[in-house]
Amino acid sequence: MSLLPSWPEPIIRVQSLSKSGIRKIPHRFVKPPSDRPCNIMDITTTSINIPLIDLENLNSPNDSVRQETIDHISHVCREWGFFQVANHGISHELMEKTRAVWHEFFQLPLEEKQKFANLPMTYEGYGSRIGVEVGAKLDWCDYFFLHYLPQVLKDENKRPCLPVSCRKVISEYGEKMVKLSRRLIKILSIGLGLNEDYVHKSFGGDGESSACLRVNFYPKCPQPDLTLGLSPHSDPGGITILLPDTDISGLQIRRGNNWLTVNPIPNAFIVNIGDQIQVLSNAIYKSVEHRVIVNSNKERLSLAFFYNPGGRALIKPADELVTKDCPALYSPMTFNEYRSFIRTKGPSGKSQIESHKSPR
Repeated sequence: MSLLPSWPEPIIRVQSLSKSGIRKIPHRFVKPPSDRPCNIMDITTTSINIPLIDLENLNSPNDSVRQETIDHISHVCREWGFFQVANHGISHELMEKTRAVWHEFFQLPLEEKQKFANLPMTYEGYGSRIGVEVGAKLDWCDYFFLHYLPQVLKDENKRPCLPVSCRKVISEYGEKMVKLSRRLIKILSIGLGLNEDYVHKSFGGDGESSACLRVNFYPKCPQPDLTLGLSPHSDPGGITILLPDTDISGLQIRRGNNWLTVNPIPNAFIVNIGDQIQVLSNAIYKSVEHRVIVNSNKERLSLAFFYNPGGRALIKPADELVTKDCPALYSPMTFNEYRSFIRTKGPSGKSQIESHKSPR
């Protein structure tokens, strides 16, 4: 965890930059040529439909339908690390209400948002950077980060009070997302041949598992070919459930040497495997590098819900998945130790999970 009590440099609010009418982005946001997005004006040529899972099939009275669905999820976790879920049990009305209150929040005057300005100790609140390295390249994004679990970290006073419905909607959305997350990690456990509560218990169970939300706001950018909304990374936690902006695509996943733009399906969530599941599964399930591109015509908003181990949970490959032929690929490490990397250095591809491998 970062121990800095404050940011080492003045914070640049990206939305304010965008609204100022600048025609060139500041140098701090310009990525090296090798990291810049390609074909930014023609993303349809590299778009992709990632696998779609109908979760209603898990309620089928037919055993074979339920098993086929579990097997399908297990397959896409091994081969893709990303998939979309439909019929997930969260109402379309709540999804839209949640999007709407966050859109309203980001349109508030800056002085209202600044009341919730975050610090690198916890990242909770209104922010504009990840990582505390002085002089680091910045992403074209503002965000709001908040905790749901464990209960000891939940603080209503750190949640926006405007718009007036915000806190109520945030709470309802979080409750539903925790239930969906726990349903999904149970399926992941079964797909690995483990007890259905294995991942849940490894994460710390009801009392210690953590859940948090990062609402990403990507303002219009005058030079989208030079920067990124979010730099390449794999998520450090357990699983991520993304409520995307369906009006315009922005999420890209790395597939081999190519960056492919994900086509979001209306009323579906995008789910991806995080590094802790890769470790726990001994790399049977894979976390996947991804990034976000921006555009000059329209702002975007997405909500990333993270279901993670508790900070003190020691995560290592499951004993049942370690054999003479498949030895443990990773050393045990607490989640607090692991996530301190991204909170210090910011998004850095898959360098953290690769550096975590056990010496042979």
